[in-house]
Amino acid sequence: MTTARKLDDKPAGSSLSRRVLPYAMLSPAVLVTLTIVFLPMIQTAWMSLHEYVLFRPNKFDFIGLENFRNALQDEVFWISLRHTAIWIGVTIPAQLLLGLVAALLLNQHFPWRPVARALIIIPWALPSVVIALMWAWIYDSNYGVANEFLLRLGLIQRAIPWLADPDTALFSIILTLTWQGFPFFAVMILAGLQSIPKSYYEAASIDGASAWRQFWHITLPGIAGVMMTAVLLRMIWVANSFDVIFVMTGGGPGYSTYTLPLYAFLKARTNLDFGYGSALAVMFTALLMILVLIYLRRTGKAMN
Repeated sequence: MTTARKLDDKPAGSSLSRRVLPYAMLSPAVLVTLTIVFLPMIQTAWMSLHEYVLFRPNKFDFIGLENFRNALQDEVFWISLRHTAIWIGVTIPAQLLLGLVAALLLNQHFPWRPVARALIIIPWALPSVVIALMWAWIYDSNYGVANEFLLRLGLIQRAIPWLADPDTALFSIILTLTWQGFPFFAVMILAGLQSIPKSYYEAASIDGASAWRQFWHITLPGIAGVMMTAVLLRMIWVANSFDVIFVMTGGGPGYSTYTLPLYAFLKARTNLDFGYGSALAVMFTALLMILVLIYLRRTGKAMN
């Protein structure tokens, strides 16, 4: 009774402070996010409704949706959109498959396993500019090791200009980004594999389940949530990534490696047409949000 009376006698301000404290602790992070993320987004959306070219500083005219209408009539926009779909649709599954294989191998017992687990992260840890320059050297038609290796194996008869040929440039960069990004999937999936109880596999072995059936009925369901989260994160990251393309080809040859983020960047930063570049960025953001919502809806139904 004495303890209950002491609890009842606590001042109301103490309870109020406990409720306010979490919001007070989160407020700096929320303010920073609003400042560096949402305010630029609002500014970009507002700028997309104007004609704003930097070398004409006195011209900032409101034109409504004219930039968006121009984009829909822009052939380069549709080329960039198609390349963006290929960029996402090929890179993400390739990274996922390679990361899954790497995670399954790293989950096995073998000598120097900790060293292998540490080394697998190197492509992910390297800066994108370094990776782009390294792979540009690998693809070089004069002294690149890719051509040298394939020539020695007899798979090609002459050196291929990987980054100078419109038919191979985009897929060459996709291979580069696949190599850079698969460690992310490997680490995420490996963490998921570690959470699956060993007793599941022991019970399946006793029941006579093959390695494939164990993988299909135990491993995949056990890492499904991790894989879905990793795919969502990488999809957003890969969709917005253009630094590797910019360093390796700059969008060329021609428009063969243009993606929407790169096109928006070049319009705003090279052509100094911030109004049209902002419109391209807003359209791409809307398309990406639709893609993410569709993915979340489908994966939510699959999980249920």
